[in-house]
Amino acid sequence: MQGGSSGIGYGLKYQARCISDVKADTDHTSFITGTLSLKEENEVHLIRVSSGGTELICEGLFSHPNEIWDLASCPFDQRIFSTVYSSGESYGAAIWQIPELYGELNSPQLERITSLDAHVGKIKCILWWPFGRHDKLISIDEETLFLWSLDCSKKTAQVQSKESVGMLHNLSGGAWDPHDVNAVAATYESAIQVWDLRTMKKTNSIERGHVRNIDYNPKKKHILVTAEDESGINIWDLRKPKVPIQELPGHTHWTWAVKCNPEYDRLILSAGTDSNVNLWVTSPSCSDDFTSESLVDSPTRRLNPLLNSYSDYEDSVYGLAWSVREPWIFASLSYDGRVVVETVKPFLSRK
Repeated sequence: MQGGSSGIGYGLKYQARCISDVKADTDHTSFITGTLSLKEENEVHLIRVSSGGTELICEGLFSHPNEIWDLASCPFDQRIFSTVYSSGESYGAAIWQIPELYGELNSPQLERITSLDAHVGKIKCILWWPFGRHDKLISIDEETLFLWSLDCSKKTAQVQSKESVGMLHNLSGGAWDPHDVNAVAATYESAIQVWDLRTMKKTNSIERGHVRNIDYNPKKKHILVTAEDESGINIWDLRKPKVPIQELPGHTHWTWAVKCNPEYDRLILSAGTDSNVNLWVTSPSCSDDFTSESLVDSPTRRLNPLLNSYSDYEDSVYGLAWSVREPWIFASLSYDGRVVVETVKPFLSRK
């Protein structure tokens, strides 16, 4: 099914790749995004969905000194977020805080809480503790995985442990298991490996090449979803990692990002360099606790896992984020700086 331009849009000034749901904002459905301009001063935009759901409102606009390659909102404080950024050939990572009275200031400045300065290689991402208030976070560069202890009040971050994979492998990203906080999955050029953070040892692996992105199913233990260049989207049960339990066709070009819905455990979003966002429903065998009434179902739907394809974009789509507060809403971000917020309510049951 091909979708029209049903979403609400918001334009950034520059190119961009990353967007995050502001999980800690329990009063509004809001997202935070950052730009990737080589020549200009970059920006962080705090965006809120209006109460009527008809427009996107800029709650805050802040300058950021460098190109933003990764951005993630703190799960327990809506004013705190992390960025991975570059300046020329060098990469950095920092934790930032939005000023408390930012709505009343003429040109509010972000406060840098601390920098994650232990990295030598090209930094890929920062992972926050999966839920609630906690001082631990993870950063990953091409060669090393770091576990940090963050103290926002003292404005410090200390390395608790680290493990290098060596120069023979290149780490490209990762995901923290929401069901087992001692486990993190990291992507390589030819595999996905699961690490135990207590011992910093590998405990499991999936031999798979060209994985662009991974996400754990937050409602279902042991389930990991991968976005891959050539084979689309695969769903894995980590107890049986030899072959995927379901394969989805993905996109007509590279599948760049995948996100599992925070509430409806059979819904998956994917984004690709074909300028589309796809909404998928996995087979019931991938889920024990998704009731048959929870989706608009039909005999043809059971054969075709693609619920909808959103085509509101003119450039590659790199950023995806579900809203935790309203899990039927998602935001997407294309490289030309276009944010689109859509609802998947037509594909949920009308109770």
